[in-house]
Amino acid sequence: MSKTNEMPKEEGIDHSLNLLREGYMFITNRRGKFQSEVFETHLLGQKAICLGGKEAAEIFYDPEKFKRMGAAPKRAKETLFGKDGVQGLDGEQHRHRKKLFMSLMSPEQIDQLIVMTKKQWEMAVRKWEQMEQVVLYEESKKILCKIACEWAGIPVPEEESERLPKDLADMFESAGRLGPPHWKGRMARNHVENWLGKVINQVREGKVTPPENSALHRISFHRNLTGNLMDTETAAVEILNILRPIVAVSVFINFIALAVFQFPEETEKLRSGDEKFAMMFVQEVRRFYPFFPFVVARVNKNFTWKDFDFVEDTLTLLDLYGTNHDPNIWDHPDVFHPDRFRTWDGSPFSFIPQGGGDYYTGHRCAGEWITLELMKVSLDFLANKLQYEIPDQDLSYNLAKVPSIPHSKIILTHVTDRNNF
Repeated sequence: MSKTNEMPKEEGIDHSLNLLREGYMFITNRRGKFQSEVFETHLLGQKAICLGGKEAAEIFYDPEKFKRMGAAPKRAKETLFGKDGVQGLDGEQHRHRKKLFMSLMSPEQIDQLIVMTKKQWEMAVRKWEQMEQVVLYEESKKILCKIACEWAGIPVPEEESERLPKDLADMFESAGRLGPPHWKGRMARNHVENWLGKVINQVREGKVTPPENSALHRISFHRNLTGNLMDTETAAVEILNILRPIVAVSVFINFIALAVFQFPEETEKLRSGDEKFAMMFVQEVRRFYPFFPFVVARVNKNFTWKDFDFVEDTLTLLDLYGTNHDPNIWDHPDVFHPDRFRTWDGSPFSFIPQGGGDYYTGHRCAGEWITLELMKVSLDFLANKLQYEIPDQDLSYNLAKVPSIPHSKIILTHVTDRNNF
């Protein structure tokens, strides 16, 4: 392969600590410094390429150019992703496993999710009315865990019910952490995987009978390309790939509450019940606020892009947060403006809070539709159905911390039901 241009390169032996210190802004800061959508650095003791922007997302989700096998660091597998899950597969294996996940996203099952979500919000509000104050982040994790388990068809015994939302949250809260927080996330995953493994075995033995269209049933009896059932450990990982991301929507719910409070002129537009504007508001929350900073892959085979050489097996990071704030894509990207989605072209590469590309054949998050419905119901409660106060508190959030949430976790007081649902 002949070099036609030298890629901008960050000097230094390794920048992993800088990545931890800068969080969501690590790639964006250097894209600005180099005035380039692509640059080279060193992370985790190896050469790494960082990308950002719409065109970069298009090539990143091209399976001919990038693969996921072996891309995620071991630490992320131990806490966030698990071993042998759908995120780390390629080719026909990935398409076959992804088809399983997409089969859970039928209109009927999404409708069931909406009904369950409304019910859990109503139950939570009745409890909150009796509480002196509500820490929204902590409470929303409990709500979402109940929704996730009910929707997935998972029976939760009393001894697991208190621990489970904390364990699921520890998995994604520890993703960018070192030391004790990392070990906490790792122990949480081990515990939940072991428990789910026992549940899966009970399903296969006929001792537990979840609904046939549920995630628990379909994953328990899913057969791989060779016609065999997935091993119990992998099946548990894939059920966690349903539960954990649903609970992670608690991060977005906190930012919904923050947006409702900080942008009253936009919130007022929600009073009319305009579903289209509600969707635009939710999409702007997903674009404007931080969720996940980047995704990783490895170069599948040598290729050249924008006169830069990409060498097989090189670790590559795509800037999600930076792409959602790219001034080449978004007018005034640091302004909260839901109406921008009125004319958005729907590109799967310009707006990528949960990854880009195609749902069915690519690595875009299968649960994105679930996220949207959970957020729309939550927005309706926080903007229209509830009355509450937000006392003085630290509502700032730190882009160096992953995941980033308001420091106070959004404290609500004097919560009442506005509509007596």
